[in-house]
This record gives sequence, C-alpha cells and structure tokens, in this order.
Amino acid sequence: MLDQAMKQQLQSYLSNLKSDVQLRLSLDDSDTGSKLAALAADIASLSSLISVVRDDSHSERKPLMLVENLETGSAIGFAGLPMGHEFTSLVLALLHSGGHPIKLDDDTIAQIAALDTPLNVEIFISLSCQNCPEVVQAFNMMAAINPLITVTMIDGAAFQDEVKARDILAVPSVFVNGELFGQGRMSLAEILGKVDSGAAEKRAARLNQQAPFDVLVVGGGPAGASAAIYAARKGIRTGVVAERFGGQVQDTMAIENFISVKTTTGPKLVASLEEHVKEYGVEVITEQRAANIKGVEETTDGYLHVELESGAVLKARSVITSTGARWREMKVPGEQAYRNKGVAYCPHCDGPLFKGKRTAVIGGGNSGIEAAIDLAGIVEHVTVLEFADSLRADQVLIDKANATANIDIITLAETTQVLGDGERVTGLEYRDRNSGELHRLELAGIFVQIGLVPNSEWLKDSQVTLSARGEIEIDARGATSLEGVFAAGDVTTVPYKQIIIAMGEGAKASLAAFDHLIRNPAPVAQAELA
Repeated sequence: MLDQAMKQQLQSYLSNLKSDVQLRLSLDDSDTGSKLAALAADIASLSSLISVVRDDSHSERKPLMLVENLETGSAIGFAGLPMGHEFTSLVLALLHSGGHPIKLDDDTIAQIAALDTPLNVEIFISLSCQNCPEVVQAFNMMAAINPLITVTMIDGAAFQDEVKARDILAVPSVFVNGELFGQGRMSLAEILGKVDSGAAEKRAARLNQQAPFDVLVVGGGPAGASAAIYAARKGIRTGVVAERFGGQVQDTMAIENFISVKTTTGPKLVASLEEHVKEYGVEVITEQRAANIKGVEETTDGYLHVELESGAVLKARSVITSTGARWREMKVPGEQAYRNKGVAYCPHCDGPLFKGKRTAVIGGGNSGIEAAIDLAGIVEHVTVLEFADSLRADQVLIDKANATANIDIITLAETTQVLGDGERVTGLEYRDRNSGELHRLELAGIFVQIGLVPNSEWLKDSQVTLSARGEIEIDARGATSLEGVFAAGDVTTVPYKQIIIAMGEGAKASLAAFDHLIRNPAPVAQAELA
C-alpha cells in the first residue's frame, strides 16, 4: 500500500513510539477494505510496538480501523482510507496513541483531561479537503488525552449512504453524540470553547494579564505574519492576535505566483509562515476576534487598547491591523437558508460531495474559473454565471474552461435566488441582464466565487477612517487616521489583493510602526510616578 519512500519516512516517525498500539480492523469486501487492510499491515511491519487484530463484529460501519492504546483506553477511528490530506492525521494518531508527547500547552492538556462527559465524535470529511485535517487532528488529540472521548474520521465518498441520510453537503461536518456539532474549519480552542462552558472566560482572564506589547498585530495572514517578523527582528515585544493563523490563505489550494516558489498550497505556506513567526518568539494568540480599538487619548494608561469579543483587552504602544478579507456573498433569497446545504464557498473542500451531480459557479474571475475547472473533473456538469458581459479571469484559464466539455459559461447573468426543497439546494434562478428574462437551472450545488469583503466591521466605532467600500484608508507608510495604528494587506485601500503584495505591505507597516515607537516615548507606569 505504501511505497518504499513513505515506509522509510513513516518508520522514522514510529521510532518515537513509547507504548504498544493496536490496530483493530472491521472490514468488508470492498476495494477500500482491502486497501485499509494492506495499509494496516504495512504500518505494523514498521514497528514492533504496533499489532493488528481483525474484528469484523466490532463495528457496523465498515471498513474501519481503530488506533487503540489498550492501557489508557484511547480509541481513534478511521472509516475509509486515511490517505491524501488525512494521512498526517493517521500518523499523528499513531504517535499520540503510542505515548509520543502532544504539542499542547499544559493548561490545554489539563483542560481536556478534566472533561467528564463521554463524547462520541464522528467527523465526515473528504480526502481532498485541506480544512478537514485540522478538525480531525484536534479531536484526535482530545481522544488520545481523555479516554471518555472517542473519535471516528469518516470519508464521505466511502460512506455515501450515511452522507445522504444525514444531509451532509459540506465538510468537515462534525457530530457529537449523534447531534450536529459544527461544520467547517474548527480549531482546538473553538472546540473546547463549545464543550467546556467555562473555557472562554478563563482564557479572557489570562489574556487580560498580558503585559503591553510594543507592536500588536491584529490578523494572522501574510501581511500580519510579515509585520510580526519585521517587528520581532527589532528586538521589541511583538504579538499577533487573530481568529486563525493564516487567514484566507488557509483556504487556497494552488499558489503559483509567489515569486521564487514555483508552486505551493495555502496550508503549506501558512505552516511555513507560522514556523517563521514563532522562531522569533512572537506571542501568537488565536481564536480571538477584535471588537474595537481605542486611541491613547481614550485610555488612562497611555496605551492603545484592542478590545476582543471575548471581553479581554490587549494593550500596545502601536497596532498593525491586517485582518484581511472574506468571501463575498450573493445576498439573494435562499443563500443563507441553504448555506452548507448546497451553497458552498470552497470547491476544494466540498466539491467531492457533489460527485456526478450538476453544479454552478457564481463568478467569472480567476477564482470562479479555477473552481469550474476543478469541479469539472468531479461533477457531471458545471455552469458558470458571470454578471458582466465578459469573463475577468486570465485568458489561459478561460481557454481551458472553454475546452472542457462539461463546462458552460453564461455571461450577463444575475443570480436572483437559490432554490431548494427545504432540506437542500435544487437549483437557482437567474435573470438575463440583456433580455430581462428569468431562467432556472436544476442543480445540486452552487459555489460562490465573487470576490472579497474587507474584515473591517470591528473598526466602525473607532477613529480609524474607512473608505466607502469598508477598506482601511492608509497613507504611503501604512499609517491610518488614528495615531499609532497602521494597516496592511487586503483590508486596506491598497489595490491588487495578492499574497506577495500583502507581505510587502506588512513589512512596510511594521517599519513605520517601529519609526513611530522610536519617536514617541513609552508610557510611564503609575508606580514610577509615585
């Protein structure tokens, strides 16, 4: 099942096992079952601490492989073949079940260990989903720490009957004790915030104890990472606060225009950015959303205050805002009602759920045409609807789409509503902007790819000036209208929303923030005045 290179690499990882791990197989006669058995045999051949047992009566869901530590009672399941993006999840499950240290802080491990309610977690994924492994791995770590928690990753493509029965139209979809727990990307902190009612308050209290930062970066995308690195290299106290590190780039699969790197993926680039940022000792605070910012004239201690939705307040001598942007919604009837029920925004994540079905892509820019080309290899048919009279994508993409037999492109098409049966999408309605005539398309899925909206709502009550489009207005140095506050990246008025441009803008804003610091003395603590 595994080639020799993968076996050698996996064997080096498995040398870190400290205790016995058992692979319990419940198999059927499917091709997936045969491959899962072969995978288990390959893994067991690489370590004397790993054994395989066959127990077809153990589970009604087959094929299934349970990674078990019989001594601690932990059980982590993989229903389907955990390859593709999920192979890393399997490797980590083996290591954590076998006693290799889990890279979490002591407080988080203690919090997970203290959970006293049994949790049976089922995570429906697609092997091509780049967001799914983070969710799977978060729950798997919880299961390795606390035996009251059992987790099963379920490949939706291998268990279509379950997907249909539960009306799953987006991945990852997480069920806990049989009830829908959440859909889409979730971090460990978010998960703990939902299963441990006091987690958010405890974390807010800890954040309130943070010492003031010299530079606090709000947002963890490419602009924020660049700003943090440039600040930390000056030897000053630097922090990053973000909802998630990486931002929108986490959802980008193919990156082919990052100079000096021929091709990479969003998750790989984000992992490299995070590693680089942490190398400089930057304090990275995730799972926090900014709610407001107050200038030094509004506070009593001479610091800028960044208020968080959790209730915590972070203080800093300077702030760099790099909160990026998010997918723009159609704002038509039915879109919200059928979100994750046929309306999707990530073709790489959710495309496999529409295998053999008819779909539409809204938007004829690069992201829209790329999505159509990707989907064409999976679904029965793709219709691209573009509001303007021509496509805005690069010509090479347009040519490829036109040459793909199961892609149709309709221009001057205004989507007017999403249609459904109350449970899932059944189609959409659009208006021909030339004739005014209404048309209907019968569809199972709609992928919205119509651009970005700046994440600047949290600044609406602040002194930071926004443009008519909601972008932060900045000068040539990245300075905003509020003294000591700078901004960079997709959230600003800088044109051309590109990763490489955002990084350059982040560096520039950071240099400007440092210049601000050396020209303005630090606030004097009240104790020093006494």
